[in-house]
Amino acid sequence: MKHLFTLLLFLPLFGFSQMALEQQLDSISTPDEATIFLKENKPKQGKLFTFNKEKHKTRLANDLFNMSKGGKKVIRTDFKKTFYKVIDKAEVDYIKFSIIVFDASDDQALSKRDKVLSQYNQGYRFKDLAKHNSIDRTAKKGGDTGWIKAGDMSKAFDDIAFAEKHDIDAIFPIDDLENQKYYLVIKTENRTPIEEITVLKFSENIE
Repeated sequence: MKHLFTLLLFLPLFGFSQMALEQQLDSISTPDEATIFLKENKPKQGKLFTFNKEKHKTRLANDLFNMSKGGKKVIRTDFKKTFYKVIDKAEVDYIKFSIIVFDASDDQALSKRDKVLSQYNQGYRFKDLAKHNSIDRTAKKGGDTGWIKAGDMSKAFDDIAFAEKHDIDAIFPIDDLENQKYYLVIKTENRTPIEEITVLKFSENIE
């Protein structure tokens, strides 16, 4: 009987704790506020991340994209309660490229790039040239970067690939000496706005 009384005594406190947490989550409306919340509340149990409508096709992502800004989804298990809150929604410009990357620290890098460019102009497929010559992780995919936005690559890359106008399938070089890379680049898809959401995830153990 004594143990039962003790349990009943703590149940309201636990309920209050859960309620206080949800009230805190409801009050968060910007990524900066979410970052502060995570620092103050067990950062290992939460994180702030971005869902991209083209890259993330899970059921969870779809549910979150269908919510308005400020929307919240709660997933419960026997041991944990996880909150997902949509902090921000925006359309971000993305472009697709195919790239071949050469190591600029190699004395032969520029001559290698010239040779590959010559082979491309002779009719060799760009994706085959990328697989055999690129030092980048995209080589396995024939040089395909997928959809990327300004800031995903280096400033030198952005200044030419994003800031300048290039026709689809036109090939152009980029010299990124700060990061010791030479590029051959082809734009494969024009600038396209893609929806992104910033999501705060936070989990609480159920005791």
